[in-house]
Amino acid sequence: MIGFPERGNNMTTWADYKNQIRTSNNELAEDVDEIEKISKIVGAMISQRHNLNLSQRELADLCHIPHSSVARIESGKSSPNLSTLLKIFNQLGLSLTVQPIATSS
Repeated sequence: MIGFPERGNNMTTWADYKNQIRTSNNELAEDVDEIEKISKIVGAMISQRHNLNLSQRELADLCHIPHSSVARIESGKSSPNLSTLLKIFNQLGLSLTVQPIATSS
């Protein structure tokens, strides 16, 4: 269980924790949102690499980038620049789509 009993807010799920952060600290809320977006992109990359039965090294070779770059991206230790991300996505048969952010009125 995640929580701070001394504050009276026992949170039992990741969603509870994120909601608590979003309501208590705007700066941290933005960080959580950014992390989740990056996680979705990297997760799609890993999933597709597995679907294609490629190792990290094989993907790196196809992209002409160091194996360590793929490993660091997949482990979350570094964020790829756009050029690297596009090389990887191209080799995985993925596309990156840009769309307007939905706003609440």
